[in-house]
Amino acid sequence: MQQAPTTVRHLLLRADFRRLLATRLSSQFGDGVFQAALAGTVLFNPQQATNPIDVAAGFAVLLLPYSLVGPFAGVWLDRWSRRQVLLVANVVRAVLVVAVAALVLAGIQGIGFYVAGLLVFSVNRFVLSALSAGLPHVTDAPSLVSANALSTTSGAVAGVLGGGVAIGATALVGSGSGGYAGLALASAVPYLVASAVVSRFPRGHLGPDHLSLAATVSARDVLHGMVAGARHMLAHPPATAILSVMAVHRLMYGLLTLMTLLLYRNSFADVTGLFPGGLAGLGQVLAAGAGGTLLAAAVTPWAVRRWGKAAWVVGLLVVGGTGQLVLGGLFRPVAIVAAVLVLGFVAQGIKICVDTTLQEAVDDDFRGRVFSVYDTLFNATFVVALLAGAFLMPASGVSWVLLVGIAAGYLLTAVVFSRWARAEARRTDDAPLALRVSLTP
Repeated sequence: MQQAPTTVRHLLLRADFRRLLATRLSSQFGDGVFQAALAGTVLFNPQQATNPIDVAAGFAVLLLPYSLVGPFAGVWLDRWSRRQVLLVANVVRAVLVVAVAALVLAGIQGIGFYVAGLLVFSVNRFVLSALSAGLPHVTDAPSLVSANALSTTSGAVAGVLGGGVAIGATALVGSGSGGYAGLALASAVPYLVASAVVSRFPRGHLGPDHLSLAATVSARDVLHGMVAGARHMLAHPPATAILSVMAVHRLMYGLLTLMTLLLYRNSFADVTGLFPGGLAGLGQVLAAGAGGTLLAAAVTPWAVRRWGKAAWVVGLLVVGGTGQLVLGGLFRPVAIVAAVLVLGFVAQGIKICVDTTLQEAVDDDFRGRVFSVYDTLFNATFVVALLAGAFLMPASGVSWVLLVGIAAGYLLTAVVFSRWARAEARRTDDAPLALRVSLTP
């Protein structure tokens, strides 16, 4: 039987895929603008000092509570039209960022500011989960790896572009409260555009396959839904194993994120030239991460077809560990930019494999709940790493001990996952299929 085409051109021939992709691009561009406005307000305000605990606390306040929204999002995404969730959620975000902009303009950065930011990020959880859960409805099964590579990668790049545009705009609007408030307000525009684009889908086009009209979800529903989703996931060893890899990677990623922020906020603050410090240097870091993300999108589908998802993930973990140790250990702006490019490549390659494995392994009626478990784990491990790093890392961000530990964590995970893949191959008595996870139907 002839294999179905899995090229980008083949994907883009589908109008529904293009529409969902456009929804993602507009939405995540807005995310980039909004996040850059918050970063400028909190991290690069010259009137306040920034230490590791302050940075970690800010992330924890914003990310940990909104991770608790994930279980509710998963149950609703398996009951309600995902098209309606995307439409309404983007409108709600547009309204909420107006409130955040007002708080930034007023110079309020206490509990009210964090609550407003928390609400925006909470709604964002519905958007990202719905985009992932709806993707199999706009492509065919053989194209899932390529579809994930294109959609998640281009979405990440759109977010970086939004952040880059926002950082560049500070030269025009200024880096004070008024300028950052204007940037936060501007993020409402792409959110409204995303809502308009997704409104062109028929109501049930993005699933779930068995739509429920139940309008209320109790805490018991959420608990039962999460338990059912977790059991469904645990019943599929490839899904459980790849999520374990993702959790370790996010722990390492969180430590590296805190290290990078502190380096550019403190150690590199007075560095000028081709690779400067401060907010401008952080813009270069974002661009490098986007470059790595694009490279992973181009290489990963080919690599998975040639070696399989398991072997490719092992290779990415090895690259992540050695790359961060060799490049990051120089603790110079140019080396950090190169290290972030490698990290962007590793992170996106792993994410493509995780998303595709979950989409292949779980039934559509469980997909929203499984992706919400995934999203909650994704953010919780990141925050745990930040909190741990806040107490282990100096304010300068320079820590050889932590960098060696991060490299060891990546390499140890590569060894463990490689052994699991071989054991799974022996258990199924079909080593080539188990290790390659072939894309053929």
